[in-house]
Amino acid sequence: MKIVIVTPAAAGVRNGNRNTAQRWAGFLRQMGHRVRVQVKWDGKQADLMLALHARRSHASIKHYSGLHPDLPLIVVLTGTDLYRDIQNDGNAQESLVLASRLVVLQEMGLAELSPELQAKTQVVHQSACALKRMPPSENRFDVCVIGNLREEKDPFRCALASALLPENSRIHVSHMGRALDDGMAQQAQTLMAQIPRYHWLGELPHWRVRKKLSRSRLMVISSNMEGGANVISEALAADVPVIASKVSGNIGMLGSGYEGYYPYGDEYALAKVLYRAETDSKFHERLKMQCARRKPLVQPEHECEELGRLITAACV
Repeated sequence: MKIVIVTPAAAGVRNGNRNTAQRWAGFLRQMGHRVRVQVKWDGKQADLMLALHARRSHASIKHYSGLHPDLPLIVVLTGTDLYRDIQNDGNAQESLVLASRLVVLQEMGLAELSPELQAKTQVVHQSACALKRMPPSENRFDVCVIGNLREEKDPFRCALASALLPENSRIHVSHMGRALDDGMAQQAQTLMAQIPRYHWLGELPHWRVRKKLSRSRLMVISSNMEGGANVISEALAADVPVIASKVSGNIGMLGSGYEGYYPYGDEYALAKVLYRAETDSKFHERLKMQCARRKPLVQPEHECEELGRLITAACV
């Protein structure tokens, strides 16, 4: 079958949408399908479209649906789709209607949809390849933040929290991600100058990000909205416990009973849970055990099976 995957992220851009598109293309090719990945559909023949982002891929979704109303059209809902755009954006809302199948990347995403839309929605958990843990530093308690500097990520919350830690804390924060504008870059530089514990490393190759993650004792995700963060999948695959903002998308990835949450936007609460993880070994071990229970969900074999079921269901 000829499949076109549409993603708003161009080739060479390192973000969640592009990574998902490339990973799914690989799985689908393994299944024997012919797959093209495009930013905007070029109109060439395809037996199925799989579009990431209801709002930003709307033009391709509408074009394909108009020309091929009887062919399967799958729309994958991102965090900004679920928790913002489908509430008030007409294009995103139309994409939901035009889709023959919808995808959310974690269980809590279903709650954002009407019963009618839930009936055509499937959960597909994002995967990450296993990563061997490397010996952590004995002199520091390394914490990593992985994500581009953009408003939805609340990117500097961990930096602000690290400034509140006691003087005897050994926590050192490494933030990896591209600044999407000069203002964000300047803010990161200013915080580095003010907070010795915080280091912004900019955009790094994926292998270097994974190497840094493998030596970290914690990963922090501070986002306001997440459709199903692949960086959480990466941390689970690497056996690195997560400290996460308590928002729907993170709860859908880590589970409602997870102990490593803090209230979104509260650097004082984040500093408290970071320091507890550093100084309370039993708490840190509990976080590791809770993450280990979620690890099977992010194995590549599991995602490939879910994707195969999705394609089969869409073609019925």
